[in-house]
Amino acid sequence: MTMFRMGEAAELLGVSADTVRRWVDAGRLAAGRDEQGHRVIDGVALAAFVRTQAGDPDDRADESSARNRLRGIVTAVRKDAVMAQVDIQAGPFRVVSLMSREAVDDLGLSVGSVTIAVIKSTTVVVERPPTGAGRSNGS
Repeated sequence: MTMFRMGEAAELLGVSADTVRRWVDAGRLAAGRDEQGHRVIDGVALAAFVRTQAGDPDDRADESSARNRLRGIVTAVRKDAVMAQVDIQAGPFRVVSLMSREAVDDLGLSVGSVTIAVIKSTTVVVERPPTGAGRSNGS
């Protein structure tokens, strides 16, 4: 079973450790104590909590098979004669899209524009983090 310390859970959730502590203190998120007395959160409980916090899909979700929709802000636009690169910051995630210059112009994309990055992929690579990210009790 994977256990997360408060700071690790906060990093995964994109909030401060104080926010996680408040959620635990308020009973919104279950936590226990490890052998050293530090508060830890069970990975299964953390996953369940995250699912309850997920926002509803936006209005267009039922019009598309793509389910990965990240709302963000355009941080950079680089255009040449034919192609463009658009950088989007969606929460803690940087998303880079390569598209035609015509698409950028038609969408009116510029630095500061609010966008939704819609990602549809049949290949998603999943990696395990380096040892020590999340504690396992060996089960």
